[in-house]
Order: sequence, then structure tokens, then C-alpha cells
Amino acid sequence: MPATTNGTESPESGTAALRIVGLHKEFGTNVAVNHVDLVVPQGSFFGLVGPNGAGKTTSLSMAVGLLRPDAGESRVFGVDVWSDPVEAKTLMGVLPDGLSMPERLTGRELLTYIGQLRGIDPGVLAGRVQELLDVMELGSAERTLVVDYSTGMRKKIGLATALLHGPRLLVLDEPFEAVDPVSAAALKAILKGFVAGGGSVVLSSHVMPLVEQLCDTVAIMARGQVVAAGPLDEVRGDTTLEQTFVRLVGGDDHTRKGLSWLAS
Repeated sequence: MPATTNGTESPESGTAALRIVGLHKEFGTNVAVNHVDLVVPQGSFFGLVGPNGAGKTTSLSMAVGLLRPDAGESRVFGVDVWSDPVEAKTLMGVLPDGLSMPERLTGRELLTYIGQLRGIDPGVLAGRVQELLDVMELGSAERTLVVDYSTGMRKKIGLATALLHGPRLLVLDEPFEAVDPVSAAALKAILKGFVAGGGSVVLSSHVMPLVEQLCDTVAIMARGQVVAAGPLDEVRGDTTLEQTFVRLVGGDDHTRKGLSWLAS
């Protein structure tokens, strides 16, 4: 997909894993997302980056059906998220930032409960739950309630709930925030394996080195708009993604600034 300034898809591309067109959201007089267009190609590891308040979380919340947009549409593999929400949500797994879960359950109980809500056959469900607990290295916490999980464990069980029904697309909002290096390594391996197996991932983050390490395609948001999108190498050019990001979002050169009262 050629790099563009608005995230539009080239005509020769197939059905996108995720396509959002004209998404718009206002909160009072604040325009949080300003008619955003974005295309996530099938099989891509897509990074959505931007400063705090850029509109990343609001955009993704509308894209997956958690927040109704004022205008625009979102399609997952061609299925409209708002006119056919059940079908769309069978195709994607979502890990929102600050996900709330039933905390008085163990990890196994939580996954079993979510699987029952999704109508997964009990025999199939039991096998998937065990496999997820093993892959996420949560088997040793068999009797531990979610309320007592560490941050890394919470991220892993949250990702497990998103993977449980076998989605084709994962949408993850800051999945590595406050996660220790060991847990982060495990999560990275799982996500890379998901993409290698034909899945698609959308990863929202403001950590540029992480996005460069994992993603093949990126979009940069600022002030509620997409200011660049395309393959990672095309977007960042001859510099790092962080340098390109600072240039596009209009960051100041803080290296020349300091706090006057700390100067010797």
C-alpha cells in the first residue's frame, strides 16, 4: 500500500482487514476525531501512533463498535461494524486500554465465562482455555483471582479473551503499557505468531521503538487527524519513526530548553 497523507488504500489492494471512512467525533466544542480515513491491509502488523490526546483511542473505540461516531463508518473485512455488529465482532478481538474484567474469577473461570457468552462449544472451549493459559504462562496462577493479577498478567489474560473465539483481526490499545520485559516478550511472540499465521493486528502506542520493532505498516495521528500512513519504511524515510513523528506533529526542540531554577 503506497504511503499517503490520509491513509487511503490503493485500488489494487484486496478487502481490508479494517477500513474506516470519515470517522468523526466531537465532545462538546472539542473535535476529538476529525473525519479520519484509514485502511489496515490484511496480514499486516499495523501501528497507530500519536501523542496523548491525538485521537487514537477515540478512533479505535469507534472503529470496533465501543463508541458511536457522529459521522463515518467502519468495516471489518467488509462487514459494517454498526449495521452488522454481531458478524463484525466475530471477526475481531479487542483489547481496550484499561479493560475492565470480572475480577472475582480466576483466569480459567474468566475465559470459560467469556467463551460461554460467545456460544463456543463446551468441548472446544475447554481445550482453547487450557491452551491459552499455557501459552500466556498463566497456568501457575490457576487459583489466583484476576483482582490479584499483576499488570502483566492482566494484559495477558485480556489478550487471551480477545483471542479466544479465533478472530482474524486484533485491535489492541496500549497493550504493553506498564508491562514488565518478561511479559512483554511473551506478548510480542504471541502477536508475531498471530500475524505469521495470517492474522492482522492494529497496535496503538506512543512508544516509537516498540512500533518500529513490531509493525510493518504505520499511521501517525495528530490533533484528531491522520497526517501520514503507509509502509513503515516509506513513512519514516531515512530517519527514525520518532524523528518523523516529532516533525509531523510539530514538536518543539526540547534539547535547547531547561528549567531555569535548575541551571547552575
